[in-house]
Amino acid sequence: MPDKQVSISDAESRVMGVLWQRAPQSSEDIVAALQQPTGWHGKTIRTLLNRLLRKGAVSAQKDGRRFLYSPLLGREAWQLQESRSLLDRVFGGKIAPLLTHFSQHEALSAKDVAELRKLLDAIEKRSR
Repeated sequence: MPDKQVSISDAESRVMGVLWQRAPQSSEDIVAALQQPTGWHGKTIRTLLNRLLRKGAVSAQKDGRRFLYSPLLGREAWQLQESRSLLDRVFGGKIAPLLTHFSQHEALSAKDVAELRKLLDAIEKRSR
């Protein structure tokens, strides 16, 4: 998996999602997985796949008369990149305002609160 940052669009992330679930896959497999839930044409999906290939987010391996595609960008690396970008753009790079925002504008279940407490306890233990 490359360490470089690869910027992918929301639509491209849908293609990556299919590959993160199972790889390698042919373009036909990817089209079949995305066409019905998105309503996109096969050509659109193949265009997105080619963009990801040019960006270095996926690789293509020749398999007879077709290519099999695999992710080079890992889901975790992408999530880290996207969450960092959101945090920087919207909350000035600070986590506390993000949590404040969600606590004020979203209904947090008792389970959510317990998970947050557990996470904060773990962070506190590591910083000692």
